[in-house]
Amino acid sequence: MLEEQRMTCTALLLGGSGYIGTAFQEFFRRERISYRNLRRQEVDYTNAAKLRTVLQETKPELVINAAGYTGQFNVDDCEAHKTDCLLANTILPGIIREVCENLQQPWAHISSGCIFTGTHADGSGFTETDEPNFTFRKNNCSFYSGTKAFGEELLQNADRCYVWRLRIPFHHVDHPRNYLTKMLRYERLLDTRQSLTYLPEFVEAAWNCWQRRLPFGTYHMTNPGSITTREVVELIHRSGVCKKEFIFFASEKEFMQLAAKTPRSNCILDTGKLQRAGIAMTEVHASVTRALANWKTL
Repeated sequence: MLEEQRMTCTALLLGGSGYIGTAFQEFFRRERISYRNLRRQEVDYTNAAKLRTVLQETKPELVINAAGYTGQFNVDDCEAHKTDCLLANTILPGIIREVCENLQQPWAHISSGCIFTGTHADGSGFTETDEPNFTFRKNNCSFYSGTKAFGEELLQNADRCYVWRLRIPFHHVDHPRNYLTKMLRYERLLDTRQSLTYLPEFVEAAWNCWQRRLPFGTYHMTNPGSITTREVVELIHRSGVCKKEFIFFASEKEFMQLAAKTPRSNCILDTGKLQRAGIAMTEVHASVTRALANWKTL
């Protein structure tokens, strides 16, 4: 029985009112899984003592940290709000780890594939064992990616912890955070090859990790394969969602000169570990096609 207000619950969400957290809430309601969305206005969960008290009272099976700072519009905004970005993406995961390990509480951290850029020399995607290469330590990243990478460093060898890395989330519902929405609204696009994550599939796959009690650790949670911006545009045209002519930047250099304040991560993640564990997500072209076929404008 779903009772978000009840004291005890199956899942405790931190950052549950954000884009990713809202998708978890929708999933929990649909599947009738009891959960509590712990709002910072209600309890300042960046305070270790207060978070510990809530966990002792709530006794969740799993804590899910969906809190993070990505900027109001995009990662360029993080350059002007570095304190907020550092607190949410680096310091908070460390606080949660300390509290959860003290209580022997299982938990999951929503991370990002944006701590990588490019591919391996042979064109293959990065695996969970590869060292992030788009970080402060490499001195080549945005402030956002740097704080996400530092956040993961604080979780190395964490006990009873999942790290779920998604990458450029998209959905079949129009939303400012939706990659497809951004594609439709940007004046010009940069053609890159990327891994993407269909948000409804992500939350289901993430919860399946816990339900199946997969070994704790890091998992790449993207739709298998990769896709270019031009391929997404072609799928948009085929779907009939939008028929406008999309204009592209001539190069990444032009994009950086005219439209961006900070470098972007363009990368491919390998999803073999998740697939070998028996959790399958739809191939990326098929998942984008599916989202566009069910497109909803609010």
